[in-house]
Formats: sequence, C-alpha cells, structure tokens
Amino acid sequence: MKADARHLIMNLLLGAAGQRLAAREAVASCALFGIRENNVRVALVRLSAAGRVKAIGRGEYRLGPSAERLAADVATWRGAEGRVRDWNGSWIAVHVGDLGRSDRVALRARDRALGLLGLRELDRGLFVRPDNLGGGVAVARERLTKLGLEPEAAVFVARDLDAARERRAAALWDGPALSRAYRETRARLETWLAGADSLALDAAARESFLLGNDAIRQLVFDPLLPAPLVDVEARRAFVDAVVRFDAAGHAIWNRFLRDGVPRRANARAHRASNRTRPPRDASRPLPTSTQETPS
Repeated sequence: MKADARHLIMNLLLGAAGQRLAAREAVASCALFGIRENNVRVALVRLSAAGRVKAIGRGEYRLGPSAERLAADVATWRGAEGRVRDWNGSWIAVHVGDLGRSDRVALRARDRALGLLGLRELDRGLFVRPDNLGGGVAVARERLTKLGLEPEAAVFVARDLDAARERRAAALWDGPALSRAYRETRARLETWLAGADSLALDAAARESFLLGNDAIRQLVFDPLLPAPLVDVEARRAFVDAVVRFDAAGHAIWNRFLRDGVPRRANARAHRASNRTRPPRDASRPLPTSTQETPS
C-alpha cells in the first residue's frame, strides 16, 4: 500500500463510526507509515476544503458531508452475508447507454456505484448481476442512486436471456478466482492473528492496518455472487475471518492511540488538545482499517 496521508486519514475516519479523530492521532498514525507531520496537516486542510472531513473543535475532525453517504454504505461490510438471498436465475440489469459521458464527476460516481453492487457490462451500456440481493431490484435501485448513479438510469429485472447471453453473463466474473481469494485471504489473516502477540505495538498496528485494509476492500467490492458461480461457504468463512481480524485490530489501535500517541505527537499540540477535550475513552473502537473507495 502506498503511503498517502489523505487515504490513511480517510480510512481512519471511515472506520471510526462517526467519531472524532484528533490531529495528533492522525499525525501519530501516519508516522507509522513514514509520513511527516507537515504532510498530515496539509492533507487535513485539503480534505476539509473538499468537504470530506470537517473540523469539530480545535484539532479534531469527523467525516465531512461529501463522505458521509459513502461511509454509511461501506460500513455495511460486516453484514455482507445478510444482504444475499437464494438465486432464481434472474438478473438485475442497469442500462446506462443513454446517459452522458462528458461529466467526469458523474461518470466516476456511476462507475463506483455499479462496481460496489458488483454489476458488470454484458452489452454496451447494459450492466448485469445475479438477482440475489436482499430486497431485490427495488433495494438495488435505491442503493445505486444513493451511491451516485443517475436517477434516469433504467434499473430492472431481466429474465430468460438467450442461451449465448446467459453464458456470457455467467462468465463476467471469475468465480474460481474469487473462491480462491476467499480461502487465501482467510488463511493469511488467521496466520497473522496466531502470531500477533509476539509483535511490538507499532508493528502490530501498522501490519493490522495494511492487512485489514486489503481484506476489507476485498469484501467491500465483492460481488456477493450466488452458488454455483462462487463457493458460498468459502465466502462465509472469509467474512467471519475478516470480522474477527477487525475486532483484534480495534484492540490494537485502541492501545496504540492510548499508549503510543502522546510520546509521538508534538508536545505543544498534545497540551492544546488536552485543554479543549476530555480524556479519550480507551474503550472507543478505532479501525483496523477501512478502505476508502475511489471517488
């Protein structure tokens, strides 16, 4: 993972469930990845100007209005398996062929929305996915719109595709590769957890962030396909492993931010922060990592 102050700050805030992040905590967290304090403070200013974070006190931040909707959707990753149902062979289809392509902001939002719901392009301008999401097409349409798909897009259920399109639709995803990735990532997380107690706190925080970042991103962008397109049991075991890893990461980062921050942070900033805020509740969870999705 390339060290980038803006991405790290957004990941911390996206995983903090709407709670505050002090600038000194951001500085100490980014220092684990070799990012200098000045770069962190510049990143906070730029994120604030873009509306992605907002200052809520002296040296304290929360997610800004432009990031809150995406954060709410990303935060549902823990309940991924609860969002699927049995598949009857139908497809959720989205037609965007009549929509413009000159507005780059709208195009990025559209691509992000389609990607987060696991839709793939079957024919030019026609995207599909198995209709196995809870709530069916109505919930899919609502979620797509919230994520940035234009309301003018046609979102509907497709049935009885011709044989050639049915084969092409089923082949839009590499099911064996997805299933293999579930097993490999689960094994990697479980192996790390087995040896985590032997690591220094700094190393444990840094490694748990990186591993958690990759695993959660994998889950956030997982298409949640039904059997027989993927090994559903392998996915369920993978999700369970990510949830357990995330809980362990919360504990590690709580310890790091409680015990590691004051000696790393700028002393003057620490004193100023103590004058303007009550002591940290050490039980408050902070993220192993939550991947900021592309905007």
